[in-house]
Formats: sequence, C-alpha cells, structure tokens
Amino acid sequence: MSDTKTESTENQNLPATLAPAITPAQRTQIINIVRRAAKAEIMPRFRHLSDGDIRTKSNAHDLVTEADTRAEAMITRALQIAFPSALVIGEEAVAAKPELLDGIAEAQLAFHIDPVDGTWNFAHGLPVFGVIIAATRYGKPVFGLIYDPVGDDWAVADEEMTPQLQRPFGAARTLKAATGKPLEEMSGVIPLHLFPKEKQAQLAATFPGFAQVNTLRCSAHEYRMLAQGHVDFSITALLHPWDHAAGALIAARAGSHVEMLDGGDYDATRKTGHLLVAPDKATWSKLKKIFNFLIVETGSEAK
Repeated sequence: MSDTKTESTENQNLPATLAPAITPAQRTQIINIVRRAAKAEIMPRFRHLSDGDIRTKSNAHDLVTEADTRAEAMITRALQIAFPSALVIGEEAVAAKPELLDGIAEAQLAFHIDPVDGTWNFAHGLPVFGVIIAATRYGKPVFGLIYDPVGDDWAVADEEMTPQLQRPFGAARTLKAATGKPLEEMSGVIPLHLFPKEKQAQLAATFPGFAQVNTLRCSAHEYRMLAQGHVDFSITALLHPWDHAAGALIAARAGSHVEMLDGGDYDATRKTGHLLVAPDKATWSKLKKIFNFLIVETGSEAK
C-alpha cells in the first residue's frame, strides 16, 4: 500500500505533458485553408498582375502585391475562426502594425503567415513562390506548413509527426535532410543581397569553398530543398518569423541541425541574428567557424 502511495506522489510531481498544439484534424483544416486561399486569391493573379497590383515596401526590390494582401486577409480570417484564442500574425499586418510581434512570447498559440513568400519572383512571373504557415507556442515552433501553389503540394511537420511532402493524391513522401560531407562538396543557400553591405564582400569570399551557393529569393522553396536533402546548408540574413519558423521546424524534423549562429535554439521572438542549418552538428560547427565573422558582438548576438 505504501509503495502505491509513493508512486502516486511521484507521478503528481512529474511535469504535466502538454497536449499537441495542433491535432491531425486541425492540421488538415489548415492545409485546406491555405489551398483555398491559393486557388481563390493567388493563382488567378499569377502572371496577370497590373502595375497597380504591385507596390514597394522598404525598397524597390521589396514588393507586395494584391495577391499578398488578399490571401493574407482570407487566411487570417479562417484561422481566427478556427482558432479563436490564437494570436494570428501576417507579414503584411506586421508591416502596418509592428507591435504585433510583441505578443509572440506570451502567446500559447500563435500563427505566422507569409501569404506569398517569394513575392519578387511572383511579381516577375517566376513560378518559385509559396505560402508559409507556422504555429508557435510561446515562441517555439510547433507546426510548419510550406505550400507550393503551382505544384499543389506541401511540406508539413509538427512536434510528433514524421515530416512529409504531401499532395492531394498519391502517397506522401518522408522528408530527409542531406547527410554530412566535405565542405567543398556542399551546396548552400546564402542570400548575399540581404546581408549588411559591409559584410557582403567577406561573405562572398567564402563561396569558392563550397561546390555551389545559390539563393532562390524564396524561403519557402529553400527550406523545402533543405528538408528533401537537395541542398546541404543555409544561413539567414534576417529573422522574420513568417519566413523561418515553419522551415526551421520542418528542417529539424527532417534531420538537419538547426541552431542560431551565436548558439541556442531558434525562437520566433528573436529579431536579430543568423540561423544556420546544416546536415549535422559536426558540419554545423565547421560552418560556424567560416561564418562566425557575421556575429555582431553587441546586444542580443553577443556571446
């Protein structure tokens, strides 16, 4: 009898297990929301934008289109109905109201929407764009969806499921990141144009040490390539959660080592720093030595 009581007391002292942030049924619901928005608001405008449908934001290459704003509005409304207690943050909403980001750390469930990731490509008729949806719990990514409206397929992962590339018909394919190899044989994603001007020459000088360095101007497809093992590594210039929260989770669940360049797990509350994704910890450490000069030794990035 005393043993039973002792066991009961010990069980009471164990930390409570959190329920999954997103259930399988809710996962399907989110996928359907995104597919409907793409069909209604994004694809009808692809290669059919007028000059008035395209606007600039921070510079001439930072674009927003009618597809971005309308798709974000449609997805936001649907998520707010499906998850009434969740914080829903869209890229274009943050452009108008930056303080929305301040709620991420305290939100038990927050959704991050990039309605058309790769807007520059979309606006110029290139079929390399996607829709990104991430869910975070107090800043930690717990669900990620990267949808390709052109191919009508999607990469998806959460804290428990096997990361998959899914399509409306046919078997899903398990996502598996690349395995480690010598640095000179590796291909990587480095968006040189997004890094500070004063760092670009030194960063470009690292390129010959790899087999290939590219950027697709589209985080959605870059993370899909990482999760499928088609690209070995990536390093980010910026940390917008709508660009990276979903991809960081999907890549990690596919087997990549995902860590901030200055150390620690990725968190959607981070506003500065560089996220480095590599096949494994050993390769990540080698890449860190190469890119360590990017760390600013002040503020939140100081070691």
